Amino acid sequence: MKHLLPALILSASIAAGIELSRADAPPGPHLGRAASAGEIARFDINVFPDGTGLPPGSGSVAQGKLIYDKQCLACHGEGGTGASADPLAGAEMGLTGEWPDQTIGTYWPYATTLFDFNRRSMPMDKPGQLTDDDAYAITAYLLYLNGIIDGGTTLNAETLMQGKMPNRDGFINMWEQETQKK
Repeated sequence: MKHLLPALILSASIAAGIELSRADAPPGPHLGRAASAGEIARFDINVFPDGTGLPPGSGSVAQGKLIYDKQCLACHGEGGTGASADPLAGAEMGLTGEWPDQTIGTYWPYATTLFDFNRRSMPMDKPGQLTDDDAYAITAYLLYLNGIIDGGTTLNAETLMQGKMPNRDGFINMWEQETQKK
């Protein structure tokens, strides 16, 4: 016990010193640091169903295939039919079938939020690393694989809004309900 006493006194002193140095700090768990304005801007990239937040840029189906083959194929398989990750295309059965396929073409309600998901979350090992042009291109290729756009299409903020996803009306859109004026 006598060997533990100096360690306990030292620990208590260190703890007291830390608390004294935080006397002017705001309440909280005191983890990390405040994010800079630049860091916040980098993550403030929301795109909404109505297209609000879509950035400038463009990408074609052909460009998207090149990017897909380099960054997506290993997980999502040839033609988006699945590998270690879920299939993105190639559904054989709709959502009301005995074994429903949840692919982009059968499940996803908005192309804008598909763009947002791709730009923000993919590729899985480097999320957020796609440029805006890359995200438009990947989205174009995935929409093409699902038969939603043709192979000569180039997407941008305007053209992405022109099509209607097959399952657009298959969800209750809380965002629309909350933002509609009554």
